[in-house]
Amino acid sequence: MLPEYHSSIASQLLTRFSFVIFRDKISSCIAPDCHGSDSRDSCRTYDKVHCSRRMASQEQVGVKASEFHGLSISQTLAKFGPVRENHAIKAVLASDKELSTSSGADSKVLRKKLNKVVLAYSGGLDTSVIVPWLRENYGCEVVCFTADVGQGLQELDGLEQKARASGACQLIVKDLKEEFVKDFIFPCLRAGAIYERKYLLGTSMARPVIAKAMVDAAKEVGADAVSHGCTGKGNDQVRFELTFFALNPELNVVAPWREWEITGREDAIEYAKKHNVPVPVTKKSIYSRDRNLWHLSHEGDILEDPANEPKEDMYMMSVDPTNAPDTPEYVKIGIVEGLPVSVNGKELSPASLLAELNDLGGKHGVGRIDMVENRLVGMKSRGVYETPGGTILFSAVRELESLTLDRETIQIKDSLALKYAELVYAGRWFDPLRESMDAFMKEITKTTSGSVTLKLYKGSVSVAGRESPNSLYRQDISSFESSDIYNQADAAGFIRLYGLPMRVRAMLEKRL
Repeated sequence: MLPEYHSSIASQLLTRFSFVIFRDKISSCIAPDCHGSDSRDSCRTYDKVHCSRRMASQEQVGVKASEFHGLSISQTLAKFGPVRENHAIKAVLASDKELSTSSGADSKVLRKKLNKVVLAYSGGLDTSVIVPWLRENYGCEVVCFTADVGQGLQELDGLEQKARASGACQLIVKDLKEEFVKDFIFPCLRAGAIYERKYLLGTSMARPVIAKAMVDAAKEVGADAVSHGCTGKGNDQVRFELTFFALNPELNVVAPWREWEITGREDAIEYAKKHNVPVPVTKKSIYSRDRNLWHLSHEGDILEDPANEPKEDMYMMSVDPTNAPDTPEYVKIGIVEGLPVSVNGKELSPASLLAELNDLGGKHGVGRIDMVENRLVGMKSRGVYETPGGTILFSAVRELESLTLDRETIQIKDSLALKYAELVYAGRWFDPLRESMDAFMKEITKTTSGSVTLKLYKGSVSVAGRESPNSLYRQDISSFESSDIYNQADAAGFIRLYGLPMRVRAMLEKRL
């Protein structure tokens, strides 16, 4: 005879579906540790992650301290409880599609059976709650994944303990700062990609590099699904999932905010208490923020009314321009083939170069942007962005191109930059169209090498000088003095031919 719980479920299903009931003993997937291909205990590896295959009766000892620079850290956590065997009910719709094949914690019928899920994890309330929710609703092991894209070490502190308390079986922390700047930010910089006249695409560029690393991690730990904590109203859900689709279309994607009954912070706190998940004690900001090495964004609270001026205490990367130094500061940016390589003659790695310019620009109040933008999902939103280093770099590259690119090339490049920005904003980083456009941008900026000197003063960035060995500017031609190359008398014939259409139209109107 079926257990009472399953008999109740079966009776409910009988009223709606044609069904097949069978007895199939299964083991609950919330009990064991991770099962990977490596039999070793949890350990620290370089760019490698694994789960422990061995079943331990006591908590396994893992990495004692997280290190967030250049390492991939794997942490195998404690067992969650004894293995339980349950009978499962399989209900089949009339269309022969499977409704449910297993049961999770407390014999709850699962939405779908998954083995292992890699979750984009921040350690905040939402992602802390997602861990037990995934285990309860999908009967899976959860591997938490955190990317260091320059958000600051303070946001990475204590993640192992938080993941353990939430019920994850493993934590992976990946340092992506150099890859983020070199392979995602710099191509956008070279293309001149700016969304809707202002936005320098800080969050848009960060999501695909994180999602790409999650796909790699899923392959290494043998996961069959990935998950994120993005809401169903924003752009980030699209950016994550299009990357997942492009790089591994076989992965299942779970987006809890589009599925669960949790509607806000209070519901999440109640769910956390019910499942013995410690609620993060950090003070909740009145703003919704996203920070990485390129920018810091602010949304919410008074910013939701476009008529409200942002409060000065909101800003974190830049000083009030009125309080910036009274003396201008000059900075010289070295550029090779459209990409920055040095600051004031000092060659730096991409991430180090950007970090230095963030400090310099922030000191002078550079890079504040307040805009109302059109989200991909159709609504408008108001955001305030701080991008000090990025603002300096965009100015430098644009000024050098004024020397090295001809008129037609600049016009075509600017027109394509609009489409390039739209693709990045919409999460289509791995779209063949963006990749093809990137090849074009790389080709036409081969001669964009040289240096640009900029003046930073109370929130402004102005050009002080430009120089390039490939400059198309010729002083002997542009000078008002006489020149053998340019004969001013030639201009008369040019003007007559160039203005011929306008002259013919005027003659027609005057019946000449």
